[in-house]
Amino acid sequence: MTGKTGLRIGIDVGGTALKAGLTDGEGAVLCTRQRPFDGPCGPERFAQLLAELARQVLEDGGAAMEAVEAVGIGIPGAVAGGRVLYACNIALRDVPLEALFRRRLDLPVYLGNDADCAAAGEYRCGTGRGCRDFVAVTLGTGVGAGLILNGRIYAGLGAAGEAGHMVTHPGGIPCTCGRRGCWEQYASAPALVRMAHLAERSRLDAGLPSPERSGPLTDGRAVFEAARRGDPAAKEACARYVEELALGITNLINLLHPEKLALGGGISQAPDELLLLPLRKLTARACYGRHCGKTTELVRAELGNRAGLVGAALLKDVS
Repeated sequence: MTGKTGLRIGIDVGGTALKAGLTDGEGAVLCTRQRPFDGPCGPERFAQLLAELARQVLEDGGAAMEAVEAVGIGIPGAVAGGRVLYACNIALRDVPLEALFRRRLDLPVYLGNDADCAAAGEYRCGTGRGCRDFVAVTLGTGVGAGLILNGRIYAGLGAAGEAGHMVTHPGGIPCTCGRRGCWEQYASAPALVRMAHLAERSRLDAGLPSPERSGPLTDGRAVFEAARRGDPAAKEACARYVEELALGITNLINLLHPEKLALGGGISQAPDELLLLPLRKLTARACYGRHCGKTTELVRAELGNRAGLVGAALLKDVS
C-alpha cells in the first residue's frame, strides 16, 4: 500500500471493544484492527489506547503517516468542538479528546457520536447512497439514531439524535436517563426479551403449555428465531415489539420525513415477515407523509458492524 495518499482512519468505540479501520477517501475498508476495551479508564489512558490502535492499523496496512488525511473517532456520547461533552458508558465528561489524541499522534482528528458515524457510513457507502436526507436507527442494548440532513450530520449542540429518549409512554418504565417511558425501554433488545418473558408468564398463568425450545429467550435474535419457529409467547412478544418500534419510527418520520430510514443492530436481521413487513404496514398507516404522496422508504442497514468505523473515517466530509 506504500505510496497511497488520501487515506483515513476510522475508530469505533464500543462497550467491549475498540475497532479501527484504514480506508480510502471513499470509505472502502483496506484493513481493520480490534482490541478489547474494558470501559472507563480515564481520559489520558483512553487517548493513548486510541492512538496505539491507530498506529497499529497503519502498520497493518503498510501505510505511511503522511498518507493519512484524517482520523475519525465515533464516541458513544455527546461531542462538539473536539471535546467529549458527556459519555456515561466510558465515564468521560468535558474531555478535550482531540487535543489529547494529537499529543500522541499528530493527525487531523474529527469526533462524532457513534450513532451519527453509523448513519454516515450507511449514507455514503450503504443503503443511504444517493439520498439527501437519511436516518439510521440502531436497535441494541439501547436505541440510537443518526440524522443526515441535506448531506450533513445533524448533531445540534452536540446531543441531537437521542431518539431512544423520546418519551412514548409518559409515566412508563424508568429509564437510565432518569425519566420514565423512554422509547428505548420499549424498542431495545432487552425490551423485546422482557416482553417475551411476560408473554410466557401470562401463558403459564393461563395454564397453557410451553413449547420446547432450542435455548432460552435471552436476547433479541433468540426471541425472533423462536417466533419464526412458531413459539406462541415469542410471536406475541415480537408483534408487541413491532408496535412499540413503529410508534417511535412514525414519530421520527413525521418529524423529519427523510427519503430513507434504515434499521441497524442485531435485531434488524430478523426475518422480514416478523419485522420489516409489519413495521412498514404500521408506519404507512400512521405517517403524515402519506397524504402528500411521498413516503419514507423503510429499509435494513447494509454495512453491519463496519458502519461505525466507516462513518468515523468519513467524518471529515459529512460533519
